[in-house]
Amino acid sequence: MKSKPYNLNWWVVTDIDGTLMDHNYNLDPALPTIKWLKELSIPVIPCTSKTASEVRDLRNKIGLKDPFIVENGGAVYGNMSSSNEEFELILGETYKELRSKLNLISLELGYSLKPLNDLSKLEITELTGLKGKAIELALDRQWSVPFLNPPDSDRTRLGEIALSFGTTIYQGNRMSHLLARGSHKGKAVVSLKKFLNQPDVKIIALGDSQNDLPLLEMADMPIVVPGKDGPNSFLRKGISSGKFALAPAPHSEGWSLAIRDLITNFDE
Repeated sequence: MKSKPYNLNWWVVTDIDGTLMDHNYNLDPALPTIKWLKELSIPVIPCTSKTASEVRDLRNKIGLKDPFIVENGGAVYGNMSSSNEEFELILGETYKELRSKLNLISLELGYSLKPLNDLSKLEITELTGLKGKAIELALDRQWSVPFLNPPDSDRTRLGEIALSFGTTIYQGNRMSHLLARGSHKGKAVVSLKKFLNQPDVKIIALGDSQNDLPLLEMADMPIVVPGKDGPNSFLRKGISSGKFALAPAPHSEGWSLAIRDLITNFDE
């Protein structure tokens, strides 16, 4: 027997870049589904490497009111239902602390890891496609340090060095991200559930890259959204084992199709 989705206690927790939107920052195909989820009273919770400033700007543009997780789980924000004041859950270390540790990691590694905030505006545009105000919002880092990806051959050693300084590194499609050890998207969702006193809420999680693994692994319904060339190599094992579902199309189109198919076919 099929149940009505609005009788179920679910959150949609979603990565943004490469998942909810494509790499040209277009999310138009997802907008009708976001509206539909609002009508069903199912929260859409961004869970992203983006800054709080970037996500606030996006929420205003598309009309989201739900909480949001930023900088790969470094902090969680949202509005209190009683006063509408913004709350802040800090889950990691500050940018200043992490930036100092990145310098120490670079010394140990033997070459400099270049942070996003050290790039020129032209370099940032060439790397990310961001321009103008969007660059300013992206550089408003508080809880993580994104840096240019090192060679793949140094990945293992870099991870070991990072751990020795009490940090961890997650790789996205464009950059790597240094966070405090133990900070990640999955932990942030658990912290938000506890803060809102909703321990039994079920999670539909959507992501497209390695830094989404902690989110996908804790979800009740994990969905990998592929790129135009297929799913990220770090997520293929989970797909082939049946642990993760695979959206039927790239980016926001696949995001929308996967969510609609899942919610309209829930069983009691």
